[in-house]
Amino acid sequence: MIGKKQKLQPVAQAVQTAAAASPFAALNSYVPLQTGENRLYAALREAVPIIDAGIDKIIRLIGSFTVHCGNKNAEARLNLFLQNVKVNSMEAGVQSFLNDYLSQLLTYGNAVGEMVVGGGTVAALYNAGLEDVELKAVSPLQTEIFRREPGGSVRVKYPELVFCSALNPAPGSARGVSLLHGLPFVSGILIQIYNTIGVNWERLGNVRFAVTYKPTGDAADRAYAKERAQQIAGEWSRAMQKDSVSDFIAVGDVSIKAIGADNQILDSAVPVREMLEQIVAKLGLPPFLLGLSWSSTERMSSQQADILTSELEAYRRILNPVIHRICSLWLRLNGYDPGFVIEWDDITLQDEIETANARYLNAKAAQLEAAATT
Repeated sequence: MIGKKQKLQPVAQAVQTAAAASPFAALNSYVPLQTGENRLYAALREAVPIIDAGIDKIIRLIGSFTVHCGNKNAEARLNLFLQNVKVNSMEAGVQSFLNDYLSQLLTYGNAVGEMVVGGGTVAALYNAGLEDVELKAVSPLQTEIFRREPGGSVRVKYPELVFCSALNPAPGSARGVSLLHGLPFVSGILIQIYNTIGVNWERLGNVRFAVTYKPTGDAADRAYAKERAQQIAGEWSRAMQKDSVSDFIAVGDVSIKAIGADNQILDSAVPVREMLEQIVAKLGLPPFLLGLSWSSTERMSSQQADILTSELEAYRRILNPVIHRICSLWLRLNGYDPGFVIEWDDITLQDEIETANARYLNAKAAQLEAAATT
């Protein structure tokens, strides 16, 4: 109708998925994303450094990307936005957002993020804590996101600004499977071995002595055995002081023996390696990338590089829908055609010298074939 004003749609001015207070949500049909299992996975990353290093290594190997649009002006502005967009409270750039998003996804199996709209454009990106949100499957093909609040859970007001991902979810479930699934048992054995090594070194490395005084058959010697034992103990304590060097002199039948000196610390190399092999196999990384030199000639073969590349590309495919939603919304809000292409950087895992030699040999072979045909 002419002259009729259109009602303006409200826009999100603040983060919707941050908890306002301590959550006491009614679970019922909801799928909580923060469970005791998730807290266990977080503890694993803290307790076993190789697990934390492996996840960080995967995140860095994913690499970065650029976006190409038909409109070069839109492409330049979009890439500038992706490099400088505010992320959480102290970060900038979409790469920082994706690193936190992927870290959350690999550790817990789920990740939740949000676009904060302000001033007619995407003002910031936010990584939501899994303890602040819940999922509810309203249909086999639709999952809604709820924010936890005291006394219950509230559906987010602008679900189109919130996105979530799941890593290898079971059919019919919105809950993903952590990359660390299956490692608590193996890691528990590894931690127990390390703890035992520490206890044994404390017992055997920090030497303790047993000083034994045996009274002779003389009646007077037996009568003053207690006093002489106390004197010997005092002299021994003085002789063992760290800041002084002195001799220990005793009269009578006195024997000194190191406690635990006859025991041997068990060889932990084999069981530790067996546990680390299970962890490395689950992470999908070659051992030497994590600083494990199990072979003096160990290096990445072309087969290992291909397998690792396929793993990294699988993680990129999970991130692509997130990048697509961020870029599409920014283009639409800024009046551009939402069409674009995501181009990831090439994954280079092989030795540069070997790659150059391979290119040289291929060119040489092509030259010889061309010369033979002429």
